[in-house]
Amino acid sequence: MSIFARIATALDGLLDTMVAAGELPAGLNRTAVTVEPPRDPAHGDMATNAAMVLAKPAGTNPRALAELIAERLRGLADVETVEIAGPGFINMRLDRSAWEAELTAVHAAGADYGRSDVGKDLRVNVEYVSANPTGPMHMGHCRGAVVGDALASLLAFSGYAVTREYYINDAGGQVDVLARSVHLRYREALGEDIGEVPEGLYPGAYLVPVGHKLATQYGSKFVDAPESEWLALFRKAAVADMMDMIRADLALLGIHHDLFSSEAELQAAGKPEAAEQWLRAHDLVYDGMLEAPKGETPEDWEPVELPLFRSTKFGDDQDRPIKKSNGSWTYFGADMAYHFQKAQSADQLIDIWGADHAGTVKRITAAVAALTEGKVRFDVKLVQMVRLLRDGEPVKMSKRAGNFVTLADVVNEVGKDVVRFTMLTRKADAQMDFDFAKVVEASKDNPVFYVQYAHARIASLGRRVAEAFSGGLPVPDLSRFGAEELDLVKQLANFPRVVEAAANAREPHRIAFYLYDLAASFHGWWNLGNDQPDRRVIQADDAVLTATRLHLSAGIGQVIKNGLALMGVAALEEMS
Repeated sequence: MSIFARIATALDGLLDTMVAAGELPAGLNRTAVTVEPPRDPAHGDMATNAAMVLAKPAGTNPRALAELIAERLRGLADVETVEIAGPGFINMRLDRSAWEAELTAVHAAGADYGRSDVGKDLRVNVEYVSANPTGPMHMGHCRGAVVGDALASLLAFSGYAVTREYYINDAGGQVDVLARSVHLRYREALGEDIGEVPEGLYPGAYLVPVGHKLATQYGSKFVDAPESEWLALFRKAAVADMMDMIRADLALLGIHHDLFSSEAELQAAGKPEAAEQWLRAHDLVYDGMLEAPKGETPEDWEPVELPLFRSTKFGDDQDRPIKKSNGSWTYFGADMAYHFQKAQSADQLIDIWGADHAGTVKRITAAVAALTEGKVRFDVKLVQMVRLLRDGEPVKMSKRAGNFVTLADVVNEVGKDVVRFTMLTRKADAQMDFDFAKVVEASKDNPVFYVQYAHARIASLGRRVAEAFSGGLPVPDLSRFGAEELDLVKQLANFPRVVEAAANAREPHRIAFYLYDLAASFHGWWNLGNDQPDRRVIQADDAVLTATRLHLSAGIGQVIKNGLALMGVAALEEMS
């Protein structure tokens, strides 16, 4: 249990004691009570809003309640001073022994420091990427892939039972276009001059191998055959090959899903019909007319009776059709059934979508609320596109891909770690530029380099100390820490709290922000030795001080390594 969690638990116990003593009424909701660092470090090590949150429901004055709580907090072993600020905020300073113990806890927990059980083993399905299986991954998919994968790792580290899922959209018209594009390459493989790829088909050269494979397998059997004889066959073969390509592309980023769900299989299994039947039984689908399009009504528009989901009952701005006039499922109808299926084996659902899908959030949220009777938490994280630059200029498109830059090309140029870390350096819904020159720059302005360099510096200390003290080092003496060292320990102690907050908010970028700040503090401490030799970690004539500073450095390195692991980024031992 982290130091913040320990103080929060102790505070909760004190509040129980106050209830038993009649100083607080029983049954108060304490979920909004927090223990966290104050905004201004000058105010102390920790602050709690307990009096501010509980005073009104307790029918008392915040300041008076703060006095009662503060008096009890002063009796805690780790607490050195307690002060009340403003209308009732309570600030605490902890004894330095508490911070020394926390550094010991970092070393004792190792790779598990920051891990918690706050998720209580709740089942969370995180669905991300889910790109149409029509070609290789491109950089438009990359950011969502990284955000989803890092979020899944963050949740697992926080005690959730996580399933990573990819939804294969293989039932729409785009896969028929893919099959026709592959048929063109199949004919090409058999010697036909296909000329320019016709408009409307996928032009990428990545389909050439698929065409060759089918030509080898079937010869000229389908060259002049009607589409009805080969479309389903070519569609299945093309989707399988594209998914192999997509899995390989994702593997370059270290991304592996637990489950791949097929839209075509979902529909073949009658899942949309089952969802519609359930909704009708609960009076949530009815047959009705769509309103005419707003503005000037098209000449060919005519009212058609369709099955409509009562989406407005759950906050949407209009009811939504789940079927088209020809009887096929709308995108919404199929997606609704897919989420119904996911919810059967999950307590919470998280979808990572591109920002261009923002318009569908309300209707799917409404559908999940209806189909699960509000029992399954559902979150959609919208991810903005990434603009690719090279020295500030837009990057040219890939000829092989046809009209986009492939993920594989980017990873092969700058490396997995650079791509993953960079994708998490801004909030997912904020615009991002990815400049090939800047992301490999060796400067503090490049967060990837700055954090990995901090870990590499710490790793180098171990090697240098081994050379300087061949007989080994004595036991560290943490009483020799100065104010700067204690501040670093306090920053380390924030890591479990940041992990928990990031998991609760579904925001993995918070880990990247924390690591950058920690690296900056470490580099600043390290650089004190540039002008003051007595501030360097290695003191040839003081083995105890060297051991003590190395102990702190190793703790910082461990936390950096743990944070990078959540992001799917390696902690480098050395950098060229």
